[in-house]
Amino acid sequence: SGALNVVAVSLMKIANDIRFLASGPRCGLGEISLPENEPGSSIMPGKVNPTQCEAITMVAAQVMGNHVAVTVGGSNGHFELNVFKPMIVANVLRSVRLIGDSSLAFTTNCVQGIEANKDRISKLLHESLMLVTALNPHIGYDKAAKIAKTAHKEGATLKQTALKLGYLTEEEFDKWVRPEDMLGPK
Repeated sequence: SGALNVVAVSLMKIANDIRFLASGPRCGLGEISLPENEPGSSIMPGKVNPTQCEAITMVAAQVMGNHVAVTVGGSNGHFELNVFKPMIVANVLRSVRLIGDSSLAFTTNCVQGIEANKDRISKLLHESLMLVTALNPHIGYDKAAKIAKTAHKEGATLKQTALKLGYLTEEEFDKWVRPEDMLGPK
């Protein structure tokens, strides 16, 4: 039951992350697109509802609830007898079935059809103010902070702002600010 609970928690986190990454199409993150399995939203034409994500989060909630019931049942074993065993077994088996069936449906009807919106991801990445941290070792914290604050205030990119402030050249910016170099420890 504990292992199933861990799987349920993980599935809920994954499904919610997918739902948030697919939010949009224009006002959300919009980094991925979900498959259109149903006609769409009844109140917002053209919207793709994240129904598979919502379904698996409901299953995850049920499995977590089943785990609580199993835990309570386990705590009621007194001496050499636990009259809660039928309830424990029923909830564990129900959780196994729910996790198995819903994971297969989620994979088939959602995960396999997810498409990355590469242009949107690239745009968000290159507009991200966090990239300024790559400049710290080269121009110092104060100048890097000035670039980030000015870029944010003026709605400009870090590169545009760094060049405008005269803190570095275009070549230096392109050499130092490389998102792919910021993915892990060096």
